[in-house]
Amino acid sequence: MRQVGRFSWRIWQVMLGGALAVLILGQIAPADALAAINIDVMVFLFGMFVVGEALSRSGYLDLLARQLFRHARTPGQLLFFVIFGFGLLSALLMNDTLAIIGTPLVLGLATRCRLPAKLLLLALAFAITTGSVASPIGNPQNLLVALDSGMGAPFVTFASHLLLPTILSLAAAWLILFFFYRKGWSSLLDKEAGADPAPESDPALSRIVKCSLAVLLILSGANIAASLLTGAIALPLPLIGIAAALPVILFSSQRIAVLKSIDWCTLVFFAAMFVLMAAVWETGFFQSLAGTAGVTSVPTILATSIILSQFISNVPFVALFTPLILQAGGGTTRLMALAAGSTIAGNVTILGAASNVIIIQQAESRGETLTFMEFMKIGVPLTLIQVGIYAVCLGVV
Repeated sequence: MRQVGRFSWRIWQVMLGGALAVLILGQIAPADALAAINIDVMVFLFGMFVVGEALSRSGYLDLLARQLFRHARTPGQLLFFVIFGFGLLSALLMNDTLAIIGTPLVLGLATRCRLPAKLLLLALAFAITTGSVASPIGNPQNLLVALDSGMGAPFVTFASHLLLPTILSLAAAWLILFFFYRKGWSSLLDKEAGADPAPESDPALSRIVKCSLAVLLILSGANIAASLLTGAIALPLPLIGIAAALPVILFSSQRIAVLKSIDWCTLVFFAAMFVLMAAVWETGFFQSLAGTAGVTSVPTILATSIILSQFISNVPFVALFTPLILQAGGGTTRLMALAAGSTIAGNVTILGAASNVIIIQQAESRGETLTFMEFMKIGVPLTLIQVGIYAVCLGVV
């Protein structure tokens, strides 16, 4: 209900209203509200927003888009490259990172290739949510499963259980989007007609942002190597985010303009979400629902994860459910079902994944958006298919 009469509400305004309501009504104390805000997440997102804004402002992002997708000749091929490209990248880089960088990229592609912006926004959202399932660093809840369970060699464990169903699930996303949007497509892409002139590149900022991307890739690679060798994550995500942003902050003459232009509204959304979710958490309502649910059945874990993640953030849900599975004697397969279910829950509704919110906020700042119903029209059937894929691949026929 973001449109009420003449009034239109942004997602961050709705979430902020919820947070203010629980504070005013005394559902959470101000000190507890401050403590509930996850500083690690806020710092990481801030760093990634700085890198993303510098990428867009320098013109290097447009150049990357042209290079990455220049081989696509038809809309179906471009859709395939977007889904599998971003999907596989999200297993190596946190999906929120790709949401920040990818949104302006796919919007530029939509304009240049005369494709519906909603199509490529949905493709990006489903790709980075689904692709992040296959890795312990693809999203925060996977990382929590790997760390809280004491899992050895988490990259190997996640890949051996979830890589195949994730690839199949990305294929399902391509098929469903192709089916819903195939009408009106031309057989070939018109890459130039109607395209705006390429933005004037800032060579100095481009050089700096390349350094930022190099830092991001090197530190993420170090985390992957450390996990394979020691089974632990070496570098915390806030450190990676800030390290990637530092070249822009320290050396760019446009640092002030970049800092003014980053998506502060989304940071407000996350701070408000942490406060609201903490208030919900303290009621104990969802803990009682999760505690009475079966935790030894893969289908039940998948279903419970998807349903409850629509009402509370999937990260606190996983924090609750992981010890329940371990206490019930559930092994690796059940933990993988928890990781998969809590992640693909983001394909049901916009609020099911933080990366969805980032995409919508970024798109709305550029004049595009997706409604809840537009998202669910494709997200619900896609999620049902993906649940079947993960259930079968995790040993349930």
